[in-house]
Amino acid sequence: MTAGSLSLIDADVHNYTRSVDDLMPHLSERWKAYIVQGGFKMPGVSLYPKVYAQAARRDAIPYEGGVAGSEPEFAKEQLLDMWGIDYGILNPLIGVPQIKNPDLGRALMRAVNDWTKTDWLDSDPRWLGSILVHPGDPEGSAKEIHRLADDRRFVQVLLMARSSMPYGKWQMDPIYEAACGAELPIGIHFGGGGDVPITAVGWPSYYIEDHTGMVQAFESQVISLVCEGTFVRFPKLRVVLIESGFAWLPALMWRLDQNYRGLRDEVPWLKKLPSEYILEHFRATTQPMEEPPNLQHLVQILDMIGSDDFLMFATDYPHWDFDAPNQAIPNVITGELRERIMWKNAAVFYGLGS
Repeated sequence: MTAGSLSLIDADVHNYTRSVDDLMPHLSERWKAYIVQGGFKMPGVSLYPKVYAQAARRDAIPYEGGVAGSEPEFAKEQLLDMWGIDYGILNPLIGVPQIKNPDLGRALMRAVNDWTKTDWLDSDPRWLGSILVHPGDPEGSAKEIHRLADDRRFVQVLLMARSSMPYGKWQMDPIYEAACGAELPIGIHFGGGGDVPITAVGWPSYYIEDHTGMVQAFESQVISLVCEGTFVRFPKLRVVLIESGFAWLPALMWRLDQNYRGLRDEVPWLKKLPSEYILEHFRATTQPMEEPPNLQHLVQILDMIGSDDFLMFATDYPHWDFDAPNQAIPNVITGELRERIMWKNAAVFYGLGS
């Protein structure tokens, strides 16, 4: 598609396997035997029960006993065709990063990406993919990025927001070096989990706490990537915060800038304000869209972020908090800014329609 023919890009769609059986065609005989004989099940990506299985819309389950987001043709009809979406970017929320066996993790990482390619990207040119990687295996992840770099249907590298260590640590550099070499951004998506409690004060009790508190993980990753000099080492690295919200960003930028003025000796590699690195290197998706009771406050938040290029539209299909394209963006956001959010920013960020 050319840029002039685009009108709607969905920056966050989820493709799921029905079971580990979907990955079997993409595994070696060794790992097939390992999985079958051991009764291995893929780990989940969340520790708390959802309002419905997989946090899915009930009408997104393709058939009784089916798995939402597991049937490319059904998802194509219910999402791409129904809403006239030009491109849908797939983010497979499959629990590879939770696997502790590094050899199995590498095998399943590769299998998930090959499954995305053959079952989804080959089924419709409007699907675009994310390369799922394992933050606990940066070297293996870098090799996986290099393996798929020539398939330009993959438009980003996928990490989860919650992790065992902050992503600014230099141990993660092989992933960023490979991503920059392939000219791919990093997507950090809602979810995940490491070997530590999921909030700064321990384990919550309910999904509402888990869901609302996810912003803590995103804030920590942004602070880490900026302060530990990731963008100094990799000035071409770009990061999109997916399903993170965005109303928290102005306050974070203000606080980080203020602390930098007093503590800059700790981070001598930074040559400009943290907020400048954030606005230069980060983008975010619209879902979940914070909607204050006074919608003019939403306009003020966007003004405080200070960049019309920052937001990209997303539905979060097939989840319960799906944002329909005709309702997700409040009517107080109009004109050129609305067009930027609905498709132009994503087209530029991902190099689509050029």
